[in-house]
Amino acid sequence: MINRHEYVLSNGVRIPSVGFGTWQIQNGAEAYDATRHALKVGYRHVDTAAAYGNEESVGRALRDAGLSRDEVFVTSKLKAELKGYRTARDEYEQTIRRLGVDKLDLYLIHAPKPWSVNSSGLEYTEQNIETWKAFVDLYKEGRVRSIGVSNFRPEHLRPIIDATGFAPHANQIFLCPGDPQKATVDFSRPYGILTEAYSPLATGRIFKVESLHRIAAKYGVTIAQLAIRWSLQKGFLPLPKSVTPERIANNLDVYGFDISAFDLAEMEDIVLPPWR
Repeated sequence: MINRHEYVLSNGVRIPSVGFGTWQIQNGAEAYDATRHALKVGYRHVDTAAAYGNEESVGRALRDAGLSRDEVFVTSKLKAELKGYRTARDEYEQTIRRLGVDKLDLYLIHAPKPWSVNSSGLEYTEQNIETWKAFVDLYKEGRVRSIGVSNFRPEHLRPIIDATGFAPHANQIFLCPGDPQKATVDFSRPYGILTEAYSPLATGRIFKVESLHRIAAKYGVTIAQLAIRWSLQKGFLPLPKSVTPERIANNLDVYGFDISAFDLAEMEDIVLPPWR
């Protein structure tokens, strides 16, 4: 049975293998309560971002949880539209101020392009290189424990690595059964880049896949637990998100079963329903 409760990044930093995602959780009581409950039931890895607008509430929950700072791995991200060396350094200071921490455990470039142009042919290669240089310097200065990117594909990863000689410690991408992102995962492995899976439940679309109901029943687990376990057994780090206390707890209860190789393969090849 694979019961990996943490991964080790390429720099030796340990990172809990399931993180609590906070995307689309509103700042204020919702983000505070969800994060507090996640920490109460055993999560020791919390993922937020400046773009989520909830860093203040997440940070308050971290402080009120009664845990020492080194017990919780905290990730945040630089907004996708903010590029450049000085901007990246300044924004990092704002993020740790909002969270109320002295440093992050992982800081990510949220996307290779601003969201407003993400589907266009316009690239931001030089801006990403300058931004990545700032991240590397923050890391070398000891201001952050590890650094990475999000939503980067091979064509975005290669230039920043070639320009700096420094590979990201992690790349957080949309990844789930039915959308395994093979090209990006295969590119990342030789560099020791850990692949983090945001939206491991395909923003709810997996619940509409009939075969997953059958497989989940076979193991006596929920479809969410099945999908999160799939990520773990594939060597990914899933970041499930919920605001429902029972689901928050259930999404962490994924270490007591193993999915067979046959079922892993079937899950990888499922056809997800289209986006709404």
